[in-house]
Amino acid sequence: MDEHAIRALLDSILAPWVRELALAPERTDEDAVTLRLPYSEALRHAGGVVCGQVFMAAADTAMVVAISHVLGGFKPMTTVSLNTSFMRPVKTGDVFVTAKVLRRGRNLVFGEIEMRDAEGELAAHATTTYTLLS
Repeated sequence: MDEHAIRALLDSILAPWVRELALAPERTDEDAVTLRLPYSEALRHAGGVVCGQVFMAAADTAMVVAISHVLGGFKPMTTVSLNTSFMRPVKTGDVFVTAKVLRRGRNLVFGEIEMRDAEGELAAHATTTYTLLS
């Protein structure tokens, strides 16, 4: 999928509140996609750091895009598991969310997601499993 196809996918499948994260395509590889999560004060909680819920929504979204990229287009799917470890707080700056498909089976897809701050430091890491619905 190219940048245009990824933008169209993000515009068509996301819930309105997830679209407000303004995720944008940054890079694609054979089995991975990187999205940019632009910084916004609205993403921070009272502790002054970007909320974990934001990271998890961005990770889940990036993996849907990565799976769609590997499949050559969107197919109905659902998250089975999303396990996230938060490594360091992000107080400001864009976050780069790289989702990589590790294994695609007939019905299940396994992947991992790295979320790096503007300096390239690992802020969060997630592993995930999806089931393909059709």
